[in-house]
Amino acid sequence: MREGYEATGPGAFTPDGCAVELYGRLPVEDEPDVIAGAVPAGGTLLELGCGVGRVTHPLAERGFRVTAVDESPQMLERVRGARTVRSTIEGLDLGETFDGVVLASILVHTGDPVVRRGMLDTCRRHVADGGCVLIQREREGAHENLPRELVHEGGFTIRKLSSEPVGDGVRAVTVEYVFPDAVWTQTYRCRPLTGPEFDRELAAAGLAVDRLLTPDGSWVRAAPV
Repeated sequence: MREGYEATGPGAFTPDGCAVELYGRLPVEDEPDVIAGAVPAGGTLLELGCGVGRVTHPLAERGFRVTAVDESPQMLERVRGARTVRSTIEGLDLGETFDGVVLASILVHTGDPVVRRGMLDTCRRHVADGGCVLIQREREGAHENLPRELVHEGGFTIRKLSSEPVGDGVRAVTVEYVFPDAVWTQTYRCRPLTGPEFDRELAAAGLAVDRLLTPDGSWVRAAPV
């Protein structure tokens, strides 16, 4: 596991501490609706960090042609209805472009600035002229009023336990997922970005936000500049 990342619970884990079995249980939320509303129907999508296909599957069912990328072979084994590619995001170079590139799961907030720059460069490298990059970022107040929990209607609880500064603007965040038959924890590194910082990171990769996709600004649509 990568330095600064920790995880507990049953089953296999990715290098950044994501539990494969856990992600197989988490339900899809509004991500497919957000993405489908920003990319032409039936378009090509590059989904970076697809995991087990939680978002991939409903997008493929809607007729999008999805290329799903993840570095975990155990995650990719669960993906259906899409072309799969095993790779880190920052190391990906397919030599082709897509109508939409998706960077979800607040991956843009990685604690390593070199990795973040590599991810955004990958987004820019793979977006077609006239296409877009769809980025999920943290909601305002993500690191405040902790611990707090969300009891999901699906019968499990997500607890955000702590967010501790570890230097250079980076925080160590610990989350717990409690199911009736299993408990997982994950500690990961995250760097909050102010609005101007986020815009500067995109600009360095040749991208700029052209509109917000959700009222809380957690999803944005960016375009090449």
